[in-house]
Amino acid sequence: MRADSNGIGVEFDVTGEGPVVVLLHGFPDSGRLWRHQVPALVSAGFRVVVPDQRGYGRSDKPDDVASYAMHHLVGDVVAVLDHLGVEKAHVVGHDWGAAVAWAIGSLLPARVDRLVALSVGHPASFRTAGPAQREKSWYMLLFQFKDVAERWLSANDWENFRTWAHHPDAAEVVTVLEETGALTPALNWYRANVPPESLLAGPPVLPPVQVPTMGVWSSGDIALTEQQMTGSAAYVTGGWRYERLEGPGHWMQLEATHEVNRLLLDFLRQQ
Repeated sequence: MRADSNGIGVEFDVTGEGPVVVLLHGFPDSGRLWRHQVPALVSAGFRVVVPDQRGYGRSDKPDDVASYAMHHLVGDVVAVLDHLGVEKAHVVGHDWGAAVAWAIGSLLPARVDRLVALSVGHPASFRTAGPAQREKSWYMLLFQFKDVAERWLSANDWENFRTWAHHPDAAEVVTVLEETGALTPALNWYRANVPPESLLAGPPVLPPVQVPTMGVWSSGDIALTEQQMTGSAAYVTGGWRYERLEGPGHWMQLEATHEVNRLLLDFLRQQ
């Protein structure tokens, strides 16, 4: 299916019947990331909506960096829900998808039933998580440099990407990035939302998240500290739950499928 978001086409898949769950991927994935979660959620009685976010997969890839600013990314999710006639949904995000989920939960709580953030904590908590997080975020500065970042990631059959990311699905991810021309659009998410000057600025000021929220962090994450997730509690007034997965890396959906599915079903089934 395809939704129009102010002239940008957002492709998405819908599976199952019941309460709606939207699954939002991040860098450098597509909706394929959630292939192990969709069957479990559908079997539990949910209607699962999985977009390829703008810049990725089958969705449109505008050229200008400004098109990837957070308000456009939030608007894409709203456009998908509106296309389906859905007023309120559970929103689950990973990586940049988690950042979008946090923004929706903060700015549009009437559209969210329950919120789940995998790996990435609240934007203000991320920004104030201290030197350890800044050290892990070194690549965000590299990604600002157009062509330089693209070459660094893709050179020698994507050797640097494979070595740095430890993505368990690296071969398929690389194939999709190459076939769909998604690398620069994917990097534009960083260029639009975390430019260098923002790293020196204060944390963003957002309304508190007023919906029940669960944050999940995995101890093997290459890019994110536990503090940036646990600190998110200070920005949630709708009820906060924290879960730590011992061992998996950043892509917990692929590396700890059973545990992630168990947590999602337990949290999203609550009334």
